[in-house]
Amino acid sequence: MKQYLKRYAQNFDYPLFFTVLLLSLFGLVMIYSSSMMVAIVREGQAPDYFYLKQVKNLTVAFLAFLVAAIFPYKHYANKNIMLLLTVILVVLFTWLKVAGFGAEEVGSQSWIIVPGLGNFQPSEYAKLFIILYFAAAFYRKAQKYTFEKLQPTEIFYPIFLWILVVASVAFETDLGAVIILCGIAISVVAASGIPFKIFWKFFGVLGAFGGIILTLLFAFKGQVLTEKRMGRIQSYFNPFDYEDTIGHQVVNGYYAIGGGGLEGRGLGQSIQKLGYLPEPHTDFIMAIIMEELGIWGVLIVISGLGFIVYKGISIALRTKDPLARMIAAGISCWIAWQTFINLGGVTGIIPLTGVTLPFISYGGTSIILLSLAMGILVNISMFEKVARKSSQS
Repeated sequence: MKQYLKRYAQNFDYPLFFTVLLLSLFGLVMIYSSSMMVAIVREGQAPDYFYLKQVKNLTVAFLAFLVAAIFPYKHYANKNIMLLLTVILVVLFTWLKVAGFGAEEVGSQSWIIVPGLGNFQPSEYAKLFIILYFAAAFYRKAQKYTFEKLQPTEIFYPIFLWILVVASVAFETDLGAVIILCGIAISVVAASGIPFKIFWKFFGVLGAFGGIILTLLFAFKGQVLTEKRMGRIQSYFNPFDYEDTIGHQVVNGYYAIGGGGLEGRGLGQSIQKLGYLPEPHTDFIMAIIMEELGIWGVLIVISGLGFIVYKGISIALRTKDPLARMIAAGISCWIAWQTFINLGGVTGIIPLTGVTLPFISYGGTSIILLSLAMGILVNISMFEKVARKSSQS
């Protein structure tokens, strides 16, 4: 163990760790700045209410990062480990169906209360689970024989489990998470080394079942396409026509972005956080960053998240271990897709889906699961460096 920790310290990915740390601390500062009015008016609490809660979240997240960073990633291919992770997934989603809660106005049921952690969102766990499960499943197939001999029927169980997870998340209804789960599955399979002809068959199966899920969603139009959710689509096309109603959040996000200009109004000086933006510390925190810090705040966030995605892809391309490659690719895709969906919603490129900005937005489940993923990525990076040095010596 001592030798392992020594080798670990020598090959630790410090640039990746400090990027995650700085982004999280920057997010903490912006959560304090953006959430003061919400804490006072909506929650009836002190101005630092959300800030102190996020400090606790970050403490748990840091511990999760350390555990994941030390735990050898190869163990995720172990059948017993995957069985345990699957049981946790089943328990969380069963718990969600029995005692879940969410925003009544959009008919969502996305949260459960976990003793010791508070509110917990199972869909965040599902993102990491799909990465690890798909990577382990395809890794075991690759150990038995080459992918050239792989038949579509042999990947029935990963696809079937993915369908159950996506369907469960879709009916919560967390459509942003559904998009991310689809992107994650495709990226992990693409990184497995599977031949294109089999990959396209797999992609076709995912597409077919995705179409079935969408059909079922539209069949339950009253549950899924609620008035508020339809309003998000309408406000996407003509936000200023609905400025006082369904387009209120989008339009005030635009005002925040435009009000900041190049240099920003200054830290803590946002106007839109004073009751105009409903969720300035979660979905729309980037709008507040733009308003207060201008282009410099945007560059900090985009550069940091871009570097994390770059590191993940770089690790995936360098490693010769297919398990490491698939996990690193999946984590990178997760960060990239979630960032795009959040910023796309804030800037009006795509409709709003209620997805948080990685490491920046307020939220315990998100920061804890993302920190777990970063710990795994750091662990993969360490083993990749050790393998590279061994091959060169």
